[in-house]
Amino acid sequence: MVTVFEEFQLQSRFCGEFGSPFTEQLLACCADDFVTRGIVAKLTDGWLGHPRADAVSLRLAGALHAAALTGRDKRLAAEYPDSRPDWSMDRIWPIARDFLALEEAHVRDFMTSPPQTNETARATALACGFLWLAERSPQPFHMLELGASAGLNLNWDRFAYTHPPWARSYVAGPLIPTRVEGPAPAWRDLAIASRAACDQNPLDPANAYDRLRLRAYVWADQTQRMERLNAALDLARATGVKPEKADAAEWVLDKLGGELPAGTSVVYHSVFYQYPPAAVRQAIREAIEDAGARTSDGRRLAWVRFEPETVIGGERGSAHYVLNVVSWKSGDRNEATLAEVDPHGRSMAWRG
Repeated sequence: MVTVFEEFQLQSRFCGEFGSPFTEQLLACCADDFVTRGIVAKLTDGWLGHPRADAVSLRLAGALHAAALTGRDKRLAAEYPDSRPDWSMDRIWPIARDFLALEEAHVRDFMTSPPQTNETARATALACGFLWLAERSPQPFHMLELGASAGLNLNWDRFAYTHPPWARSYVAGPLIPTRVEGPAPAWRDLAIASRAACDQNPLDPANAYDRLRLRAYVWADQTQRMERLNAALDLARATGVKPEKADAAEWVLDKLGGELPAGTSVVYHSVFYQYPPAAVRQAIREAIEDAGARTSDGRRLAWVRFEPETVIGGERGSAHYVLNVVSWKSGDRNEATLAEVDPHGRSMAWRG
């Protein structure tokens, strides 16, 4: 099992690779502090869960970012990238270390909840899956998202996308900058009859504390990502659609029970399926497969997955994330892997 120290090191490198030198350096300082038995070691020693699966380093980084965003620590707020584009970790880390020691109880409390980011940049790949389906399946669509966090990607069709052929930059929703390679499906307006979602710990876009938690987990030097999140939160608050608190396997079994509605029911998720235990993943699969066997020509089902290739039955040990669509018509099952995608939604290579 990965140790706490190794988790800070791994996440630091990952943040650097994904365009956040600030978080890369911050977590490297945390790792060094752990070695010298400083406050980071005190906060994380004896961590009861799995440090890697629990993303313990991002929990701590989130507590610091929240303190900067709210001004809980004014010195920290003054040095973070929002206030100082010329930030320096040499200035920031001593202040951050002091805050962690002074506010130890508060930080421990913040770290009890897992990170949730609800990355809207993943919507480009999801939208491609839905548009591909629309060329082959009847409308209206009934959207069902698993592990939806605050449900921001329920509004995928209300987002503005920079993909030039879609010409959606005029839309008021968050601007999604994914680079698309290859002939992805053309944009078309879909008839969406219903939108629903679930999460074990759903966040409310209208709740100030939930909004703060989502914003705190955005890496502090990724300002465009923060702008997207803020716009998506405002949109979700305006539309009023939010996830239900439920176990994903039980929820999808309930939603797909009985006769499916006319059109196409679309179960989807993004970078979610790797987290539930194997038994829960199996229960989700069985509920969807069972419903697929009950489809008819006018009442179809699709399963759109933006996930690591390994967890959806792909090549063992693959490091790739893919867009995969399974669909059913009159009980007949079809599966296609349509694209390779960056896990943060920065780019997508369409395979079609």
